[in-house]
Amino acid sequence: MLRPHGREHPHLHGIRLPAQSLDDSCVLLWREIAHILRAIGDDRSKGEIIAEILTRPKSCANFDLLEKVHDSGGQAMIQATRIRRGMIIIHEGDPCLVLDFRHVTPGNWRAMVQTKLRNLRTGISFEHRFRSTDTVEKAVLEEQEFEYLYHDGTSYHFMNTETFEQIALDEEVLGDAVKFLIPNLRLKVVFYQGKPMGVELPPTVDLRVVETEPTVKGATVTAVNKPATLETGLVIQVPPFVEPGDLVRVDTAEGTYLERVK
Repeated sequence: MLRPHGREHPHLHGIRLPAQSLDDSCVLLWREIAHILRAIGDDRSKGEIIAEILTRPKSCANFDLLEKVHDSGGQAMIQATRIRRGMIIIHEGDPCLVLDFRHVTPGNWRAMVQTKLRNLRTGISFEHRFRSTDTVEKAVLEEQEFEYLYHDGTSYHFMNTETFEQIALDEEVLGDAVKFLIPNLRLKVVFYQGKPMGVELPPTVDLRVVETEPTVKGATVTAVNKPATLETGLVIQVPPFVEPGDLVRVDTAEGTYLERVK
């Protein structure tokens, strides 16, 4: 196991590791760094990233920089509390798609992360509970830009904006993204080992209001919001002055109203 010391590590290219002792909160991070160093070999950019983690003040509890290793093509470890729907993690040696997750605190027990996963090798879905202190490995993913075309039965059809290749994805892969899909919308399709696993939506999408309560005369922005059904079937809360036929901007991460588009 890699230990803190005051001499160079061969993978850090002249950058010295901190000689000071580490507190208990750093032990887990050191283990993950050791794992990454064994995996990346002689790679300056990743070595410098890890060195930055070690030399930044109070960095032992900060996993953000470790995720840069993932972005540069390596493997990244994240805390179980950062698991999100649509993420692909490595569980017991197999890539697994996160279908759902929720944070639970059973009585006086420590916090847990309850997940529903689908093994991408076997196709089997199952549930697994992680401790909040666990770390999981994120899979290396590839993103390509696609344009949404149309919905046909249970399939949603997309076209690659560079190659014009078309693919069809089902609701299980798309998850909540189906609530934001309108023709000509451009988004990123996420692939794992050449297989589409999910999509990454743009930050906002403009959607038409198809049904909502009539506008109240004299309504203001500060008045109580009302429900509105959008063209995709998504229901959100909107200000009382919004009417059927209005175009509204929606935050795709939260599924919430941002503004009326004129």
